[in-house]
Amino acid sequence: MRVLVVEDEPAIADFVQRGLESEGFEVVCAADGIEGERRALQEPVDLVILDLMLPGRDGLEVLSGVRARKPTLPVIVLSARAEVDDRVAGLDAGATDYLVKPFSFEELAARVRAHLRIPGQQDATRLQAAGIELDLVRRFATRDGEEVRLSSREFELLAYFMRHPGQALTREQILSAVWGYDFDPGTNVVEVYVGYLRRKLARADRPAPIETVRSVGYRLRDRELTANAE
Repeated sequence: MRVLVVEDEPAIADFVQRGLESEGFEVVCAADGIEGERRALQEPVDLVILDLMLPGRDGLEVLSGVRARKPTLPVIVLSARAEVDDRVAGLDAGATDYLVKPFSFEELAARVRAHLRIPGQQDATRLQAAGIELDLVRRFATRDGEEVRLSSREFELLAYFMRHPGQALTREQILSAVWGYDFDPGTNVVEVYVGYLRRKLARADRPAPIETVRSVGYRLRDRELTANAE
């Protein structure tokens, strides 16, 4: 599926493009409102990610033009305008969804999948791996049928692991996906939150299925093991 990103900040546009391409999407970008509206109306795109504060033409004007010509095209507004009135204005203008900057890529990708209704991904509202089940709608987690109480960030981190079972994920990948584009690469926040998850997921007879991959990062085992996690 093809996603159009209309964003004038190159670092954010590149961050979103690389992330979505790693998820299997084709991504094209526009750096101003005029070009963004032209591409949205004239090119085959399945979803638009739209900044509001754009040169050339304001994002709400772009949204109005898209809605008039392509009323069913999903448009996710991605904006630093965080006030309730701003979000209401965006949704009233026809936005399918509204995400405030700074944002986590994992949340953005989840919303993209949800609005595109990709079979086998967000049509299913549950993730299952290694005896863990996540209900993405209710934000509810269990391991072997027992509830696991997670903070919002812990839930997003676990969901990211569960969307990539068995895959070695670098700390940089995890930071970008769960904490967003505006992060300090020297932070130890990933290690801290992996520690939180391990403690909450561990059972007396089974450790948490998140293992350290030396010199790389972490991996969620997609099979249950009895050996201790590193």
